[in-house]
Amino acid sequence: MFTYQGPQDYVTPKELDRDGTAQRIADYANAARNAIAAGFDGVEIHGANGYLIHQFLAPNTNLRTDRWGGGAADRVRFGIEVATAVAEAIGGRRTGFRISPGNPYNDIAETNPANVLETYTTLITGLARLDLAYLHLLESPDRDLTARLRKDWPTAFILNPFTHPETTGPGALALIEDGTADIIAFGALFLANPDLPARLAAGGPYNTPDAATFYGGDHRGYTDYPALHADNA
Repeated sequence: MFTYQGPQDYVTPKELDRDGTAQRIADYANAARNAIAAGFDGVEIHGANGYLIHQFLAPNTNLRTDRWGGGAADRVRFGIEVATAVAEAIGGRRTGFRISPGNPYNDIAETNPANVLETYTTLITGLARLDLAYLHLLESPDRDLTARLRKDWPTAFILNPFTHPETTGPGALALIEDGTADIIAFGALFLANPDLPARLAAGGPYNTPDAATFYGGDHRGYTDYPALHADNA
């Protein structure tokens, strides 16, 4: 993993016991309080990309036999309880939740479409009761799943559309026009174009993201992309 001292080996993980699971939930809530105290408008709970919440959701990483594992209703419990604790700490309207159904990052295997559908519809049914600010979906190739989750979600729906092997570009804004999403999330394009809203309004041009500078290093790729206008620099 990347650290201030450079890449380091991961620690050996261990299964959380009951007290450890409760502590992790409390940690999320405390982190959210700290973020608001530091001046942030809200937080996004990361339930995607193979991180802890996703590890509870996915059947190949969640091998538990207690109330936190097994069927979909139990595998989603941790994510819902995290979101509940965060919403109680800072308010649901300051809280978003990110998911990535079928995303194989960090050795996640969600390959059964029926299982994926059951898991994530069960998850968002529980999350919907919390009146969160938004759901943020990192899309798989399954646009039908996107449409189902969009239909079931009651508040703002943010979509990072599946565009592999390309990065999400300006053409994705059409997904707002056709009702697929309320908001489009840009990743690499925003990193390379800190003034992206102005560039989208102007129809470009766009800086090309430099993948060699992603995920750590020095200022290159973070503060040296040229602005569209000198007064935006």
